[in-house]
Amino acid sequence: MSQTVDRALSILPLLAQGPADLGQVAERLGVHKSTALRLLRTLHEHGLVYRQEDQRYRLGARLFALAQEAVENLDVREIAHPHLVALNERIGHTVHLAVYEDGEVLYIDKVESRYPVRMYSRIGKPVAITVAAVAKLLLADLPEAERRTVADKLDYPAYTSRSTPNAAAFLKELAAVREQGWATDLGGHEESINCVAAPVRGTDGRVVAAMSVSAPNVVVTAEELLALLPLVRRTADAISSEYSGKPTHPANPREKEGSS
Repeated sequence: MSQTVDRALSILPLLAQGPADLGQVAERLGVHKSTALRLLRTLHEHGLVYRQEDQRYRLGARLFALAQEAVENLDVREIAHPHLVALNERIGHTVHLAVYEDGEVLYIDKVESRYPVRMYSRIGKPVAITVAAVAKLLLADLPEAERRTVADKLDYPAYTSRSTPNAAAFLKELAAVREQGWATDLGGHEESINCVAAPVRGTDGRVVAAMSVSAPNVVVTAEELLALLPLVRRTADAISSEYSGKPTHPANPREKEGSS
């Protein structure tokens, strides 16, 4: 039975390369055509493959529906949480996870710092979208036209002297973030708080969430926090790999690590 299942499953990656006829399937599996036909019929009955009018087989719509349903039911917070906790235990600083929903960037998870100075942030609370590192990553991943539309509609509060002043400056920063694959907030929301962030990507490579490490400068300097960026990015890559079900590609060697 296990050999039958193995052979049946081996048909799917073959058809993922394009339609194939019975002879091609049998040859790839190393079996008689009658055996290949029996396997194809079983997969066809379950909607996993489809026989075209030219008698070639392709992947069936049911397979795509199952894949979509699986993706929709993935809980990025549940997957990410153990990684966030492990990172927090290693470095001690506050760790956040955020998503972009209905025009807002919201924290969906937080692991508190071990230090007595705590950050005022809550799960479910919108972030300061024009300055937060997680917001920059999530908005930078939007298509260009949508990025411009969003940027033009935002207000640009002057939280500090380092806050993003206007839409043009924001779009320029988003372009840089999109290129480098990470983001920072170095005193843009609160003078004393710095933050570094990295993206969590889904099966299609799009950013589905962003994670960050934040700390007050009385605990670590901005330079010391930036030194943690490679570790933050590796954590985000590990979450992405588990969430998408496939290994992530190593960071672009041309990317530079430092403040933005």
